[in-house]
Amino acid sequence: MTAHYDARETRDQAAREADLFSRLPEVLRAAMAAPAYAERLRGIDPAAVTSRAALAVLPVLRKSELPALHKATAPFGGFVATPAGSFARLFTSPGPIFEPEGRQTDPWRGARALFAAGFRPDDIVLNTFSYHLTPGGFIFDASARALGCAVIPAGPGNAEQQFELIEAYRPVGYSGTPDFLKILLDAAASSGRDVSSIKRALVSGAAFPPSLQAEIKARGIDAYQAFGTADLGLIAFETEAREGMVVNEDLILEIVRPGTGDPVASGDVGEIVVTSLDPHHPWIRLALGDLTAALPGPSKCGRTNMRIKGWMGRADQTTKVKGMFIRPEQIAEIGKRHSALGRLRLVVTRQGETDAMTLKAETAAASQALHEEIASSLRAVTKLGGAVELVRPGMLPNDGKVIADER
Repeated sequence: MTAHYDARETRDQAAREADLFSRLPEVLRAAMAAPAYAERLRGIDPAAVTSRAALAVLPVLRKSELPALHKATAPFGGFVATPAGSFARLFTSPGPIFEPEGRQTDPWRGARALFAAGFRPDDIVLNTFSYHLTPGGFIFDASARALGCAVIPAGPGNAEQQFELIEAYRPVGYSGTPDFLKILLDAAASSGRDVSSIKRALVSGAAFPPSLQAEIKARGIDAYQAFGTADLGLIAFETEAREGMVVNEDLILEIVRPGTGDPVASGDVGEIVVTSLDPHHPWIRLALGDLTAALPGPSKCGRTNMRIKGWMGRADQTTKVKGMFIRPEQIAEIGKRHSALGRLRLVVTRQGETDAMTLKAETAAASQALHEEIASSLRAVTKLGGAVELVRPGMLPNDGKVIADER
């Protein structure tokens, strides 16, 4: 039994980057055939976008923008050039955001994530993600079948009927949320049902804290985590190395400072931005609103793609101070005005019955003049006055938080 899904997972990282960026111009041309991308990328020469630096110049498309865009131009906001009927399935997620499933094999890129979790051809998989209108159930269903597994399309809930299926078919694998896996195991134990055939799991869609990981492992199930979205499918996945998550193939993942499209320094926490190389339904710099950080070096499992720490919170830290919205991009603008600054964090508190804010800024060149200049920029950008505190480089937490609302 091979240790990896295919040879692409272990190729030299430089070769992978060269492959991704040699394919990107054609994907950009396909994207720009759609009216919304044509407008957003106006003036861009696809042939010139052949590096991460060139990609970072392109505007980000925030997932939080999609509901309004999809309502204005149904069904896909003008970001898909081909007709809806050219896809295999059509879904919706809350917002609404409308998501199509392609006709190709493994359209959600999940087979290699299942393989990394120990799933193999001819395994029977109990898939408990929802099959109703949203893509979740079909993401894992299509991925398992692409791997050669048989799928029980169980969906969530109805534990008694699921026990009948488990006892009859004896599935070796489970896909679903970690919460529902615990519910199934608890209900089986209390009712004397046999679910002992389940030996491995790929879980997603909810937190999987160490305490629950230990409980699931103690019950004889080897469970792995995956990170994905309804727009892109599986983005990154855990491997037997248990050191972060390996980014999936055919995706370009960037980590940017929240509120901007600017890549963070290596190891810094920032917002996940993904570009997919599917010319039928490309995503160009889709900012997911989720935080993570890159891990150095390749995984001990032998996979050489970029590794991330996994989900580390939300990047959308917009808050309201004295009736005015303050957004991460405003804090980023202050940083751009003062080259001597490193990390910034706006801390919002209450003083008596009044909102108050303090901008903490890392700098190695603290001075009264710089203090006054930053205070002036803070007022000019946010239209509100606030205190400024200059701190030494490395004093602010590396957690991606630009605005900390402590009220």
